[in-house]
Amino acid sequence: MRLRVAVIAALILPLSSCGGSGAKLTGASAAPPLTMGEAQEVLSRYETTNNQANKVLDDRLLASAEMSPQLDMDAAAYKLRRATKQRFIQFNYTKPTFFIPRLSSYPRWFAVAAASKEAPGSRQGAAQRRGYAQQHALLFVQDKAGATWRLAADPYPTSKPLTGIALDKDGYASVVRGNDSKLVLQPARLGAAHAALLTNGPKAPGASGIAPGPHTTQAYDALKAATGQFSKMGVDLTSQFTPSSSPIYALRTNDGGAMVWYVLQQNERYSAKKSGAINVTGDLIGLAPSGKVKNRLDTTVLVQYLSKIPPKDKGTVEVTGTYRKAVHAAAS
Repeated sequence: MRLRVAVIAALILPLSSCGGSGAKLTGASAAPPLTMGEAQEVLSRYETTNNQANKVLDDRLLASAEMSPQLDMDAAAYKLRRATKQRFIQFNYTKPTFFIPRLSSYPRWFAVAAASKEAPGSRQGAAQRRGYAQQHALLFVQDKAGATWRLAADPYPTSKPLTGIALDKDGYASVVRGNDSKLVLQPARLGAAHAALLTNGPKAPGASGIAPGPHTTQAYDALKAATGQFSKMGVDLTSQFTPSSSPIYALRTNDGGAMVWYVLQQNERYSAKKSGAINVTGDLIGLAPSGKVKNRLDTTVLVQYLSKIPPKDKGTVEVTGTYRKAVHAAAS
């Protein structure tokens, strides 16, 4: 019996910095990396460039506006579009709110809460069909002096827009250290804890401190159920989540907590007990050879997350946004 490997993505997706590497803790004396007006120019330039790249699926132009992990994920989306001959829909951002931290070294970065008026592709089309704008928590990075500001991440808040970021008297935000001991879970450890939960369940060692919900316990249960379904139909599935090498970014929130952008990598292996049991579908199209897979399919998936870490004794981590995309597949 042939199986559709897209089942796993379908089950998980609906459920689905620490200044970045090298950045220092910053205070009120540090200058913001750019003004609010300049941040608006960055967003507008990205919108224009991304629409132009989407129109013709231009990887080089896309790379001028994005960096990993966003670039890896959207480049994989281009492969899917080429294989399926689907087009992106032109979009524009509305009602942006800028959260610019004071930074004293590179990389420099800032976040934007915005909504997209039109949906740039299938990952946003469903939201538009349901009658409301897609929310974004965009994160732009300038990795060295004079470099172009590029989009590094864009997880989608799932319940409400990105809010609650603490601002100083001049309207600027503050970064949070990766090992902030005043938080219920340190930002530097969040990815490992989330990965442990998704791989081995909420009772796994190192998985405590994260609230149950659609992107945590429910995603684990869905994956476990899907693994059982695949086994009954002749395919063994193994899945392992690990923290990505992408930097972690965190901003202070009004309650003394932190809003954190981070990325997990999911490695899956589908092993067929009977030759030809696996059929490549879903967002794996364009990444693996089309049609049936004889014996094994190995995939790599990146998942961006946006999570709210409360202060100690003030609750558990809430995962508030996500963007998931398969970026590599190898069949044998």
